Amino acid sequence: MGERVLVAMSGGVDSSVAAALLVEQGYEVMGVTMQVWPDLSPAEEARRGGCCSISAVNDARHVADLLDIPYYVLNMQETFERSVIDYFIDEYAAGRTPNPCVACNRHVKFDALLRKARELGCRYVATGHYARVEQDPETGRYLLYNSADAGKDQTYALCQLTQDQLRHILFPVGGYTKPEVRRLAFQRGLPTAAKPDSQEICFVLDNDYGAFIESRAPHTVQPGPIYDTAGNRLGTHRGLPHYTVGQRRGLGITAGRPLYVVALKPEENALIVGTADQVQSAGLVAEGVNWIPYDRPPGPVTAQVKIRYRAEGAPAVIYPQPDGTAVVAFQEPQRAVTPGQTAAFYDGDLVLGGGTIRRALTLSELQRRAYARDDFGTTI
Repeated sequence: MGERVLVAMSGGVDSSVAAALLVEQGYEVMGVTMQVWPDLSPAEEARRGGCCSISAVNDARHVADLLDIPYYVLNMQETFERSVIDYFIDEYAAGRTPNPCVACNRHVKFDALLRKARELGCRYVATGHYARVEQDPETGRYLLYNSADAGKDQTYALCQLTQDQLRHILFPVGGYTKPEVRRLAFQRGLPTAAKPDSQEICFVLDNDYGAFIESRAPHTVQPGPIYDTAGNRLGTHRGLPHYTVGQRRGLGITAGRPLYVVALKPEENALIVGTADQVQSAGLVAEGVNWIPYDRPPGPVTAQVKIRYRAEGAPAVIYPQPDGTAVVAFQEPQRAVTPGQTAAFYDGDLVLGGGTIRRALTLSELQRRAYARDDFGTTI
C-alpha cells in the first residue's frame, strides 16, 4: 500500500476521477466531504445542489463505495463560516468585491482540511482542481502550473497557496482536459460521469449576492446616492453589495450615454458611476502578496496578470514592495480593476503568485510613484 492521501470529494465528476486515479496509482485513499453549510429545508436543498448539498454527499459516498475506500463527512461549518462567509460579508460591507473560492481554497480546503489529513496520518490532500504541482529539482520549491485544459484551469483561485501547502497537495486531473476526465469517469462506471458542473458560489442561492448579504447583514445594504465623477447626483442605489466595479446593467438611472460603476464609497454609502474610459486603470496595488517560485523576487517582474477568473492575462510589470504589497503597471489599461478581487501573476504556464487588489491606479498615480516606464520600453 502506498502513501496515504485524503481526497476532498465534492460529489462531482472531477473529484470522483481524482480519487479513482489515485487508487489505481497505488495510494492508500480516504474520501471526505466537508459539510460547510447548516441543514437545509427540502426546498433549499433542491435549489442549492452543488458541493454543499445532501445529494452531493450521497454521490460522493456512492463513488467511495464503488472504489472500496473509506469515506467520511467532516463538519467544517464553523471554519467555513469564519473564513469564507464572514469574510464575504465583511468585504462587501467595505465596498469591495470578494472572491470566496480563493478564501475557501486557502483557509478551508488546504489549511483546515490539511490539518485534519495530518491527524489521520495522510501525507497529501487531493482535489479535483484543474491545476498541476511540480517540484523544481534545482531549488526544491513546489511550483504551480496551469492545467492541460485552458478553459477549465483553476490556478487563478489557487495562486495564494504557500510552499507548505503545495508540497502536500495532489491534483490528479490537472493533466487532463474536461472531456478526457468525463471519458475516464464513464470508462470506470462512476455514477458522477455525466453530472453537470456547478457554476455558482455554493452558499449563495440563485447567485444573488445582494440578497444573501441582506439576509445575513441587513445593515450593510441600505439605499444611498449615485453620483457621477463630477459629483452630480444621478439617482439612488439599492445598497452597495448589489454592485461591483465595471457594472453597467441594473443601475436604475437614465443618462444620455452608457455609464458604469467606477467606485463604491462605503464611508458615504455612495455609488460612483462614469464613462467607459473612466473604468479603465493603468495599474493596481495588490496586498497580501504570495510568491511561489521564490520567497520574494529580487526586483521587478515581467508577467501576465489576471484580474478576474475569466480574464486573459494582461502584460505588466510587477514591482514588489517592502511591506508585502506589489504595484502592478499594465502595458495597456485594463477595464474594471476591482478592489477585493484576486490579481494572479503568471509567467506563461507557471503561476508566480498573487494577491488581493487593494485599489486601482491611474496613470498619474503610477507616474507619481516613479513607475512611469515599464520593462517593455514604453511609457505607461
